[in-house]
Amino acid sequence: MTKGQGGIVVSVPPRSGTARCGFVATSIETEPSSGGATGGPCRFCGAELRHTFIDLGMSPLCESYIEASHLNAMEAFYPLRVYVCERCFLVQLQEYVTPEDIFTEYAYFSSYSDTWLAHCRDYVDMITGRLQLSSDSLAVELASNDGYLLQWFVQKGIPVLGIEPARNVAKVAADKGVRTLTEFFGAELASKLAREGTMADLIIGNNVLAQVPDLNSFVAGITILLRPEGVVTIEFPHLQRLVEENQFDTIYHEHFSYFSLVSAERIFTAHGLRIFDVDELWTHGGSLRIYACHTANERLDETAVLAELRARELAAGYADIATYSVFEERARETKRKLLEYLIEAKRAGKTVVGYGAPGKGNTLLNYCGIRADFIDFTVDRNPYKQGRFLPGTHVPIHSPEKIAEVEPDVILILPWNFKDEIIEQLAYARAWGAEFVVPIPEVTVY
Repeated sequence: MTKGQGGIVVSVPPRSGTARCGFVATSIETEPSSGGATGGPCRFCGAELRHTFIDLGMSPLCESYIEASHLNAMEAFYPLRVYVCERCFLVQLQEYVTPEDIFTEYAYFSSYSDTWLAHCRDYVDMITGRLQLSSDSLAVELASNDGYLLQWFVQKGIPVLGIEPARNVAKVAADKGVRTLTEFFGAELASKLAREGTMADLIIGNNVLAQVPDLNSFVAGITILLRPEGVVTIEFPHLQRLVEENQFDTIYHEHFSYFSLVSAERIFTAHGLRIFDVDELWTHGGSLRIYACHTANERLDETAVLAELRARELAAGYADIATYSVFEERARETKRKLLEYLIEAKRAGKTVVGYGAPGKGNTLLNYCGIRADFIDFTVDRNPYKQGRFLPGTHVPIHSPEKIAEVEPDVILILPWNFKDEIIEQLAYARAWGAEFVVPIPEVTVY
């Protein structure tokens, strides 16, 4: 048994199916706690969670859209209180519901954003060239959703495997010709696939790492499934951008963890993976795409870009617990400003509607107490959500055509990370003088 980064205890047991890969995956052993913790043990290192990052009150599951027949039924609300670990600096929620409760039937389909699809197609073009992928390669995506990304590999003749637990979205992927396994990913599934001879040249995880309560099993599974010379790329919202741009609405129960490069490196290192490069992306309000390989793979040198970002995070204090104490008050002030704007608009007799029904929008509306008394309805391009109601607030969801029918005075853009795309789609609303309002990082009227 050896010590990992930050005093984390790391044990290295042999795993079945790993001998053929030339490596042994690591696992984390939780050290005994001393009592008195308020948030339970850290899901990575096991340290007691004593420090609150932000408390957003009680909130329903953000993707639990309600059918009209269930509007009068009891609705479950859970604490949306976020902690930061003083040992490894992982920002995290407690696990109130299981992934099976959230993801077996899922309302999020990745293919309904044109800019996101373009981002994914550009990634496939880039990574295919960088890794020289061919018909002899295998690209595996974890949480492959509706085939939004793997479809571009299929078009290039590169074999793929999607692993997606949500049956409804996995079916859409299969209909696109994307081979999909409908299961949750972790060390156990990775070992089974490795024993059967399935090993990946490229493993992709876009916006899934945050949705995994058992981080250690998930990252260990990547180590098991990845070929000795393979590469894994993981995209996740960047904690530094979340903090500095006040993106508190990106916090919800479906996202168990929030990552800086500092915390991500500790987690991947503990499982025998070395991050060697990073891209800073525009997606989801500012994300990181990390590139990692087996620690034993010395062919891939660490880039200057990675070293610069690591130094920047450390200089900004992301390895100092005091840095995390100022975030909550900024969220409270945004709540006050948004409510002030909406109260003034409603008193002036203006019609206010929403655009989009994203998870982040549900966090924002429930935290601010914004219901149908402020917003008449919202619209969404996803047919799965249309005709249903937002969780908690019970704001009705219509198709986008409803905006042209009603001609509202104010359109509150809830998926603010796509505001440019949405404002362009709704350019016709300028004909009647509609205002576009974006709530994050602060209330802005376009």
